[in-house]
Amino acid sequence: MASALAPPGPGLALDKGLELVLREAVAALGRPGEGLVAALGAVRAALAAAGGPAALGERERALFGAFLRRLVRAPGAARPEGLWQRCFLEGPPGLVFCVLLEALGSAGSGLDPREVVGVLEQFLQQGRLSALLWEVCQPQAQAGCLELQGTLLNTIVCLPEHVSNKLQGKNPPVFFPQNYFPLLGDAVLQVLEKISDSLRGGLDCSISFVSHVLGKVCVHGRQKEILGVLVPRLTDLTKSDCIWQRICWQLVECVPDRWMEAVVLGFVQSAPGADVLSRLLGNLVVKNKKAQFVVTQKMLLLQYGHTTAVLQNLLGYLSLDSVRRTLLLRVLQELLETWSSSSAVKHSPAEQQLYISKAILICLSHLKEPEIASCRQELLTSMMEGVKCHLESSLPQLRRLGMVVAESISLSINTEGPVLKFEYEEDDETRELKSLLVQTPSFCVVPSLPDDESEKAGAALPLVPESNEKSSTAAPVMPDEESDAELDSDDDLIPYDMSEDKELKIKAPVYIRDCIEVLTGSRSEDVDKWEATIKALESLVRRNPAATREVSVELAKILLHLEEKSCIEGFVALRQRAQVAVLTTDPIPVAEYLTSQFYSLNYSLRQRMDILDVLVLAAQELSCPKFHGKTTHSDVQKPCIQLPPASDSSKGWRRIVDERIKSKTRRFDRGQSRVELASHPNKFSSVAGYFFFPLIQHFDRPLTTFDLLGEDHLVLGRLVHTLAVLMYLAVNTVAVTAMGKALLEFVWALRFHTDSYVRQGLLSCISSLLLSVPTERMLADMTEELLETQSWLGACPMTDCWPFNLLAADLALSAYWMLWDLPAAEREENPLWTCPSLPLVALLDLPQLPLREFPTPCKCSAAMSWVSEVYVRTNRTLCVPHRCLVPPMQCQQCQVHTGGTETAPIVL
Repeated sequence: MASALAPPGPGLALDKGLELVLREAVAALGRPGEGLVAALGAVRAALAAAGGPAALGERERALFGAFLRRLVRAPGAARPEGLWQRCFLEGPPGLVFCVLLEALGSAGSGLDPREVVGVLEQFLQQGRLSALLWEVCQPQAQAGCLELQGTLLNTIVCLPEHVSNKLQGKNPPVFFPQNYFPLLGDAVLQVLEKISDSLRGGLDCSISFVSHVLGKVCVHGRQKEILGVLVPRLTDLTKSDCIWQRICWQLVECVPDRWMEAVVLGFVQSAPGADVLSRLLGNLVVKNKKAQFVVTQKMLLLQYGHTTAVLQNLLGYLSLDSVRRTLLLRVLQELLETWSSSSAVKHSPAEQQLYISKAILICLSHLKEPEIASCRQELLTSMMEGVKCHLESSLPQLRRLGMVVAESISLSINTEGPVLKFEYEEDDETRELKSLLVQTPSFCVVPSLPDDESEKAGAALPLVPESNEKSSTAAPVMPDEESDAELDSDDDLIPYDMSEDKELKIKAPVYIRDCIEVLTGSRSEDVDKWEATIKALESLVRRNPAATREVSVELAKILLHLEEKSCIEGFVALRQRAQVAVLTTDPIPVAEYLTSQFYSLNYSLRQRMDILDVLVLAAQELSCPKFHGKTTHSDVQKPCIQLPPASDSSKGWRRIVDERIKSKTRRFDRGQSRVELASHPNKFSSVAGYFFFPLIQHFDRPLTTFDLLGEDHLVLGRLVHTLAVLMYLAVNTVAVTAMGKALLEFVWALRFHTDSYVRQGLLSCISSLLLSVPTERMLADMTEELLETQSWLGACPMTDCWPFNLLAADLALSAYWMLWDLPAAEREENPLWTCPSLPLVALLDLPQLPLREFPTPCKCSAAMSWVSEVYVRTNRTLCVPHRCLVPPMQCQQCQVHTGGTETAPIVL
């Protein structure tokens, strides 16, 4: 095999002396003795006399290969130390490399694997790897068998794996991938230098094998190691040498298509700038269809994990040549089609939308005025469609992305006319996007400076737009005399002394009906009184519940339609708190009015979402228990007679007396100190249906200006989240089973909605349902629906790309498996069913939901141990005795817990 793998020699005439020496050396290896050292020395001398390894013909190479194989199989005594290694290091590199790898993988070799690896290590350190590559690049070597060259290619690239497998990971440091591939990169550079010298001398040679080595290394994921050596050196060599540029172009063009993606991606990531990438790759994207697909399609539309610098390199490379600029325009059109596609906006993650937005802005920064004029209409059409899709999104990040990109496109196509301008909060992301419209200093050229100095000067010069320069030169400077003459004469007047003036306080109304009159009035002089009324309305409603109930619906209507007359700080919060106060004071009629208005005509989306917010806040306030009773402790001191202050000597007398009593008192047991909590009725229990069922009734009936299943999916998402919170707050209520069944049907109808915010709310609804509806009612009334829901939750990780939705689906599915997917026999014996007092809400903590306290009558240690096992399986920590979502070492109640007593309240 070794002789077959060896590239053929130049075909010189047979040298009888070398043949005789090789035959004598093979015979000497069969009979170890004193003549072995002389025979090996004669082989070295004859090889040098023949002109070195490069001068060997095919027959000499075959004889030399047989000699090396016989040397490998010889016993240790027949191999003089140091001499046999030099025979390998001085022989033909391709033949030697193949024989050594054959010996490394063969079980019948007389050499120890560590000895073979030692010779390979010397082979690499003495630069024989570059000689091996150069030998294969010769024209006569290229005429050999391609299959044998492929085998040699695999052994070169996979050498660290071969050595590591043989030595079981105990290989020398030179065979570590982080060390071997930079060494291979140095060898490639040496071969490229020899190729450059050959071309300058008029000799022919091939670079295809080096290209194959580069492609194979890159496809194995080692682009960083080998290109970290190649790219800096090639960057310097190609600055002013056209031959080196042609060598680099030929190097990447000869890479096979199956490895082209890895090579192109490695060069794009390693190049320090687009101009360097243009020198290294040339017009590769025009000549090679695979490279064109990778650059114009895959890296821009199918991937989104690359950095902004990679995008700038890639698109800048397309813009630096007139032949490639047609691809730049085509790329921009395809990016705009994706950016303006409503389906892409709904189904692709926000990270990909940001990536595409960056690519669009970089493309716009490279376009010239004639190119913009040629595609102005297409840009305008894509801008209008794309900004519409982004503004309809329920995610603030996507809406802001649409605004920034639309402003940039408008600025590019309307350089002199009016441009789009949106109002949004600027953050680091938007500032980075806007900075991409300005080309980086690497594209600015200063002709009067050399290359190195121009780069430094370009980085130091600020980029000033032409409009700023014109405006700065056109602005005249006013002399001091003229500016003094234009001073206003009123500046000489003496101001009034207003230090003792006091602000007039407007008295707020003290009756509810007076507030209604003020809020419905239209006189402009009542603005101050109107402000005072808004600020005092909440407290007035809570102090006068009886008077509020008489006009509750009318007051709710006024507050729903109330608009801000003056600039009041926190007006929206003041109005919302007043609405919540009215709703909690008279829940049934006000809830009926608000839920009926949610599906009425002539309301804005903001008003409908305000209704949902008020319903959630009021439900939370009604469901929270209020403790009005006294809290008593077992160790509270009883009242005693208050003594007047005594002298210093009598201070601390009570402490001394308590210590004496404690030392003489024998205690058999100390009871647990407990806090007696007074119970209070849950006001939300009787009105939960009035909040819930009207909201879920008419969601599928479109109105003229309101379509939840159409364009108004933002409001639908808020509605779904509202229903989830109401379901969560309705635990232990009479209507919770009916609410759960209706909510499950509602979720099933919308489970395949295209908006991620809506799907996130649906998953929250499932979690709230599992926590709130009693176990026995779910088993009895919703078995089939729950089985279908389980199938849907299991498919969510394969169909949903949003991370939070995947987390919510995982939590909901975990709760489902914990509660329902148990065999019948195990279910009957499970502590969760034998201990009905265990609150199921301890099994799943929902984020962004109101906090609650539950009494804890559970004394079942088996149930709590089962819950602990569940939490271990779901990678969560739990204090088992007190069901806190913290490790037991952080629980403050663990010190007072005993197995036979009741635990303290659960707080989620």
